[in-house]
Amino acid sequence: MIMKNDVALSGLATHSDQVASNGSNETCPASTAPPTPNVPYTVFTHKQKRRFRLLLGFAAITSPLTATCYFPLLPLLRTHFDTSAQAINLTLTIYIIFQALSPAVFGPLSDSIGRRLVFLVTLTLYAFGNLGLALNKSSYAALLVLRALQSLGASAALAISYGVVADICVPSERGRMLGSVSMALNLGACVGPVIGGSVAWSSGSYEWVFWSLVIVGVVLWLGVGLFLPETARILVGNGGFDAQRYWWEESWSSVLIRWLFAQEGNAKAINQEGQNTGDSPVSSRSSILQQCRFVNPLACLRVMFHLDTFFALWMQGSFYVVDYAIVAVMPDLYKDIYHFNELQVGLTYIPRGVGIITASFCIGKMMDYNYKTVARKIGWNIDEVAGDDLQQFPIERARARGSYYLLIISTAVLVGYGWAVTKHAHLAIVLILQFIQGSMGTCFYNTYNALLVDVFPESPSTAAAAASIVRCAMAAAGIAILQPLLAALDRGWYLTILGIWSGGCGALAVLVIERKGMSWRTRRTKRKNERSRANING
Repeated sequence: MIMKNDVALSGLATHSDQVASNGSNETCPASTAPPTPNVPYTVFTHKQKRRFRLLLGFAAITSPLTATCYFPLLPLLRTHFDTSAQAINLTLTIYIIFQALSPAVFGPLSDSIGRRLVFLVTLTLYAFGNLGLALNKSSYAALLVLRALQSLGASAALAISYGVVADICVPSERGRMLGSVSMALNLGACVGPVIGGSVAWSSGSYEWVFWSLVIVGVVLWLGVGLFLPETARILVGNGGFDAQRYWWEESWSSVLIRWLFAQEGNAKAINQEGQNTGDSPVSSRSSILQQCRFVNPLACLRVMFHLDTFFALWMQGSFYVVDYAIVAVMPDLYKDIYHFNELQVGLTYIPRGVGIITASFCIGKMMDYNYKTVARKIGWNIDEVAGDDLQQFPIERARARGSYYLLIISTAVLVGYGWAVTKHAHLAIVLILQFIQGSMGTCFYNTYNALLVDVFPESPSTAAAAASIVRCAMAAAGIAILQPLLAALDRGWYLTILGIWSGGCGALAVLVIERKGMSWRTRRTKRKNERSRANING
């Protein structure tokens, strides 16, 4: 059954069939900018967007929080289940595997059947996975299965959140919202070990950590249920009033408000925000089973092999390798050189975490500034209501702007870090370099994640899932060769090579993105439109 809601459907934001043919992407004259449509890109107000930002940030915390708060529990789990360290480490491997698989499944699914339903399903899996872990007393096999379920439920949140941001934010303001979501994501990674360690230390048991995560899952499930309506543009357009929706696509708060008005005898549907700027409703909707039938869980793999996205994915994956390499060598580094104990080693992660959170906030504002700067240089009038037609806007230039300076800083910091620890430099120098390195990696993640969302407006969650798979795969490969390289080289030369590799390859990737990205994207989009027309005519 389809219900009329207090949220309206406007037509999907359309792209012009005409595409830029200038392969150099050096100029994009103002005359090519499309006229401002009558229909706004979204009817969601700034107040609603702030609410969504808070909710999406909370959701993005789940995966890194769950992964990192588990680390302090490893000794307790070895003792409780009377097993080896290798067996308990297998639970970490299981989590990472499903951390890559979850976005690959649920990202494309949310692009097809909607964000809200997939969010609720994954959070249900997450809550039940944690509940099972809290109740499991003796079964090692159950521990493995429940860790997989826990990761499956937690790890799709970021891909779905990126989809919501693309649904409700015009390109010129996505940077700030993505920055806030990323800041919350990285906060989870920073506080996870502290929360896990403090709960385990105060209770002397691993169970209360999982009970805490059950509470997180239930609260987040209620938050999504109450306040997040369906936003997928393929289903509800810009979210206007006259949309026909399935009952599960409505937020529970809007259902309650409509019921209250109905009780007062007011038959007219009233939106809680008082907006009505939608277009005509969709005349018919596919059933949920029909929508699922066309979902291909391998769709995100195709994203990796498009020329216009390959290099953006490389930028993310290569600096994820750098981050994992730094994190992996830190414990031995501080124990061997500075003779720290486990508590002191844990505290050394704080400066890097602060750098990550700070950069997440700053890079969001910087991305929006770069967008406006490029628009001004080419004479493009930014449409902050209906959104810009990115088919004719050099979004690659806007997102990549300033990347060369960041690459120079990142390379210098990595090389300096390697030789600082090799020469036993003062601890303050090493911690400052960790702060800067964490900041640089975050800048690259956020910038090129935003670019992926921009160039796949019809399936942003699928693009985010592709980024997740590439990051995990490259990080796994990097960790696999870490010990052999460290055995053959000292830390100074290892980090020097890593810095030159990431900086040199990164500079080449940015050059290609700026020079060829728009023409490759234009060609890909044109081929897709031709196939769509052929299917319709056929």
